[in-house]
Amino acid sequence: MTVAPSADPVSQARPMAARARLLRAAVEAFAAKGFNGTTTRDIANGAQMSSAAVYVHFRSKEELLFEISDAGHRAILAAIDEADDPSASPGDRLRELVRAFTEHHAREHVGGRVVNYELNALAPDHLDTVMAMRREITRRVRAIIDAGIDAGDFDVADSLATTNAMLSMGIDVARWYREDGALSPEQMGDFYAELAMRMVGSP
Repeated sequence: MTVAPSADPVSQARPMAARARLLRAAVEAFAAKGFNGTTTRDIANGAQMSSAAVYVHFRSKEELLFEISDAGHRAILAAIDEADDPSASPGDRLRELVRAFTEHHAREHVGGRVVNYELNALAPDHLDTVMAMRREITRRVRAIIDAGIDAGDFDVADSLATTNAMLSMGIDVARWYREDGALSPEQMGDFYAELAMRMVGSP
């Protein structure tokens, strides 16, 4: 019996490296010019590749945007998962979750501008996928706020409105945050965590 040789790891890595370069270039271009203002040539130039190379790895500019958006929202969910301890009090859970959510948007502010502010450019099926993750993020935060209300720890008139306000506050950090600003991502997370606690009337 003849055994086929294993695929060359170097040959396998090259397409993945090219895709990664194109994704990084697309993030930078979309963040700077917006989806509609970016051409495939802009992306290819940013990756130091030919324009044709974009279509070797992605069917369209929109597919690039979807891959960026999908990965970005999965990263947010992962950050929330890592920060949240279901056995902790609602106050501690909310503080840690908002801290992680805000810190993520500060640290990943370039990609965050694309992930959160170019949703309308996604195809309907891709938008549905991303919106399902956004609803899950909202559900998780609201569940913690509702638990705090039920426990008598939070003084909140409308848990959904409060949830949306907190998430909007954290998301907007990606729009204006810069590395040379006064606060580090960690400091931004701490500051917004305390703001969140004030919003729910908890010390």
